[in-house]
Amino acid sequence: MALNNTYDAHDSYDARPVQQETAVGAGAQVLLLVLLGPATGMGTAGWLTGLAFALASWAVLSRALHRSRLPVFGPANRVTLGRAILVGGVTALVADSFRSAPPAALLVGLTAAALILDGVDGRVARRTGTSTALGARFDMEVDAFLILVLSVYVATDLGPWVLLIGGMRYVFVAAARAWPWLTASLPPSTARKTVAALQGVLLLLAGADLLPRGANAGAVALALALLVWSFGRDVVWLWRRSRVVAAPVRAVPELVAR
Repeated sequence: MALNNTYDAHDSYDARPVQQETAVGAGAQVLLLVLLGPATGMGTAGWLTGLAFALASWAVLSRALHRSRLPVFGPANRVTLGRAILVGGVTALVADSFRSAPPAALLVGLTAAALILDGVDGRVARRTGTSTALGARFDMEVDAFLILVLSVYVATDLGPWVLLIGGMRYVFVAAARAWPWLTASLPPSTARKTVAALQGVLLLLAGADLLPRGANAGAVALALALLVWSFGRDVVWLWRRSRVVAAPVRAVPELVAR
């Protein structure tokens, strides 16, 4: 999905209002880390990972906003930015979990809040008429990264196969560089959205460790099976579409009266 729009180089565009929003988001991310640090006894890995997430998020989002030339940041993007801040906190806790186990209630609370807000930003965008390609991409990237982080956390207990869940979307993006037909737009799908939402819920359930290990493994295996089915269905649809588009159109012979 292209985030840069063509524009006249002589057009006046003041990027400061939207760039200020990203700066506030980065500051809020650092503040969250400052609050989490003493509360959890966060070590160097957690601090460095959280700060790297804040810096990378600010840089990528600022660049995307500059290229898209949005006049205002918008309420829906503010909700997504809030979700990104929560995901940054989760990322720091997961990075620190390799040293010591983070407080389960805190990790679950931050993750649950990020998952719940996932259904809010889209609704806000539709109700305020502020839906944009950048907003949709921003929301998708936050979702994908949260799933990746949760996969890493759960994989420490259930095994590296869990990483297939978090890595599948990034493999798909990498594959699209080799096969451009994978970049075509997909039709809306309730099933796709449901499967995507279930990934976070089932990974969070396993990460909370409320069930026996076998039940956690079963929940994550179900999430992986659903994700493989969803991606597989979309890939088949995209491949068939590419065959139709690429098929040469045969000329219909003209009937000439004699």
